Amino acid sequence: MELAYYSDYAVRLVNTEQPERGSDSLTSVEAVRELFGPAQQAARRATDSDVTRLRAVRARLRAVFEAAAGGDEVLAVDLLNALMMEFPVSPQISGHEYRDEDGRPNWHMHIADQAANATAGFTATACMGLAFHLTELGVDRLGICEAAPCRHVYLDTSTNRSRRYCSDRCATRANVAAYRARKRLESERSARTGRTADAAQESSAGTDR
Repeated sequence: MELAYYSDYAVRLVNTEQPERGSDSLTSVEAVRELFGPAQQAARRATDSDVTRLRAVRARLRAVFEAAAGGDEVLAVDLLNALMMEFPVSPQISGHEYRDEDGRPNWHMHIADQAANATAGFTATACMGLAFHLTELGVDRLGICEAAPCRHVYLDTSTNRSRRYCSDRCATRANVAAYRARKRLESERSARTGRTADAAQESSAGTDR
């Protein structure tokens, strides 16, 4: 369904900021327009005011992911419902230009763009997509990357609900860090064992004397 695609709008917006690193790429009208992807008609309405508006929405969407990742399903749903009430959508049936073998349109659900400004349109779309993802797959499918200091959000579409990182790059980085930590621990244990053995030998030697 088309609505499933829209959930990525929320991910793209939230991930314009890395709070732990103090970085923010949502700083211009051009950055706002890039968020829309192929929806260029909606993107053309973007103005400087949308930078500030979308930053505010971004913080609220991150709170949804944080609640979900923290196991508070009710709070995640409440926060998302509040956004959808503030930014309602107008669904419509669309066929685009796709046709089946009989020449009929490939009908599917689509979100009509009747918003007053770019932020309202983007937010309504993002929230509806996220709501669809949440209700169809589960709140626990909304995650936050565990590879510190990354705090990017992601949508878990794995078959066994096992995703923990936002990307393969972060997964590799986390695995390397975990491997190095294990090696350090093994070295420390080996060193302690060696010191204990040396101390025991010295004690035994002193007794023999």
